Amino acid sequence: MNKTFAVAKWEFLEKIKTKAFVISMIVTPIIIIAFAILPTLLSTQEETSTKVIGIIESTNTYFPLIKERTASKKLENNLPRYILINLNDPNKTNKELLSQADKEMFNNILNSCLLIKNALTDSVSIQLRSKNTVNFRDIRFFEQTFNKIRVGLKLQSVGIDTSLINYIESDIDITPIKISKEGKESESDFLIVFFSSFIFIILLMMMILSSGGMLIRSLLEEKSNRLIEILVSSCTPQQLLTGKILGLSALGLFQMAIWSLIGIALVGSATVPATVFEHLPLMLLYFLAGFIFYTALFVGFGSIVTTEQEAQQLTGYISMILILPIVFAVTAIQNPNSTIIHALSYFPLTTPSIMLLRLNVAPVPFYEIVTTMGILIISILITIYLTAKIFRVGILSYGKRPSLKELVNWFREK
Repeated sequence: MNKTFAVAKWEFLEKIKTKAFVISMIVTPIIIIAFAILPTLLSTQEETSTKVIGIIESTNTYFPLIKERTASKKLENNLPRYILINLNDPNKTNKELLSQADKEMFNNILNSCLLIKNALTDSVSIQLRSKNTVNFRDIRFFEQTFNKIRVGLKLQSVGIDTSLINYIESDIDITPIKISKEGKESESDFLIVFFSSFIFIILLMMMILSSGGMLIRSLLEEKSNRLIEILVSSCTPQQLLTGKILGLSALGLFQMAIWSLIGIALVGSATVPATVFEHLPLMLLYFLAGFIFYTALFVGFGSIVTTEQEAQQLTGYISMILILPIVFAVTAIQNPNSTIIHALSYFPLTTPSIMLLRLNVAPVPFYEIVTTMGILIISILITIYLTAKIFRVGILSYGKRPSLKELVNWFREK
């Protein structure tokens, strides 16, 4: 047992000093969190300059009404958000007006041009033209403004009271509320739930791949310089295997502690809502169990690879399995009780990631937590048992990678 812990300590200290570990421990979560948060921050960032919008509409019905509604829209510096310019000219065709507007957009006189066709008919259509991709907030604003004006004009034409028009135009936003079994209520934002769950899965994937990659490279190095033979002469393959798994698990726990501190700091700064970490103890349990499970797989299969190319292929295959839950992330959030999500919850290779998703989305019955965790623990024990059979022969095998028949024979050996 002392030799097992000695191997674990050596594995932990050797890996923690590598540049790859430092990068994966600190830089990786920062990059992932930045990718998750920055798009939201940038999309909600207020603009600081006024936009000049030209309007082409032959009947001149909508221009004064749109201008009236945009007058109240201000930037943070109190400047108008939009300045509207009437581009109508009775002496020019729509084609000529559009050609002129296009030139003014490329000369940076106009930001966009609003073209309204068949304004007073049921086949009315509207375009927002620009030399750049049009901002979705501008599209939404002019779309809503135009539709409200159109409905108002129609109601006025049949003698409906103006106050009723104002009532029809007023919108009520729905506030999504998530309730708990204890009666607690909290606002539920789909994007926050999605990105927070997504972050946990990506962190687990990156942690497994980085640690697994380090392990395979170290095994290759130990085999190539015959260091593995010295290690096996000092301890049994079982002790070496257990020590490597314990050492990498300790490394994983250390990473999780650092990432938890980063998460607490983000919650304290209100960058990330506290509800994201509501089920943190259970999530960490699945996180650690998943890490140990995949570590055992890496140790076993890593012991039979003989070249860097084979190691990369192995990492690629495992990466595809780890990416699978990401494919089902949206489905899991929108419909956590679907059959496929339940099935993946009980499949050991996807249990950790899918349960990380489900815990954040909806209440998971206690029996499911116990069952899935039990399956994961049993899978870990079976994997370690089978891995030990591969490991004791594989670490001393050189040259050609063993065939499937040879692996079966290794499993049968006592």
